[in-house]
Amino acid sequence: MPIVVDLDVMLARRKMPVGTFASRVGLSPANVAVLKNGRAKAIRFTTLERICEVLDCQPGDILRWEPEDA
Repeated sequence: MPIVVDLDVMLARRKMPVGTFASRVGLSPANVAVLKNGRAKAIRFTTLERICEVLDCQPGDILRWEPEDA
């Protein structure tokens, strides 16, 4: 998938456990795992906004585009 979610990188930088992050954002730990593992098909802007608020970051800090190999 060309969109890569670097949520684990930001969590490590903030030294925030997944459980704490999940409760602050309002997601289940299972849904956080889906995001971290790149299995999410979509994300709501309200969820993205809350993630950025909790991690004090910009959307580009956790989402990036990588071209697929041709």
